[in-house]
Amino acid sequence: MGILNTLLWAFIGLLLTIAGTLLEAFIATPTGSWGAQAIQVHTLGVKYQIGAVLLVGCLGGKNAALISQIAYLLLGLAGFRVFDQGGGFRYLMEPTFGYLLGFIPGAWVCGYLAFKAAPRLESLLFSCLCGLFSVHLVGVLYLLLTHTLGWITQTGMPLLQALMRYSIGPLPGQLAITCAVTVIAFTLRHLMFY
Repeated sequence: MGILNTLLWAFIGLLLTIAGTLLEAFIATPTGSWGAQAIQVHTLGVKYQIGAVLLVGCLGGKNAALISQIAYLLLGLAGFRVFDQGGGFRYLMEPTFGYLLGFIPGAWVCGYLAFKAAPRLESLLFSCLCGLFSVHLVGVLYLLLTHTLGWITQTGMPLLQALMRYSIGPLPGQLAITCAVTVIAFTLRHLMFY
């Protein structure tokens, strides 16, 4: 992929990640009855950020994904309100910052693996799952480090409770988004012939 293509995908990935911060993920299910209540909408309890991180990896490759997530973190740390609860250097003390930091290796891993094999559903799903695992690995390590050093004691949340809230709790919704990203990436990679 050329440099212009990489930069274009990085810009798209940055915009998608910012937009994903603002949009809560929902799933629609049929109720079995016809009429006004034929479809019910349920929240997945997560935002679309992780979907954007994985999608740019699957479509733009490792370099575009890496650049987009570095730019996202730099914008947020510079004070732009692109993170879920604002931005600025104070965000380093937030328990969720490790997961945001994990977007960088997660995007790279997903982009690297997505272009190692032919774009089949199972290979794209594998790359997305590895990217998601990378995000959670960095997030958990950051939680461990910050609790050990006492950086985020203002939350008053024990480590196990923080792990449940920030890793285990969002995981089902993130897995649903990962499945959707896999199908979207598979379709777009075949439509774009690469």
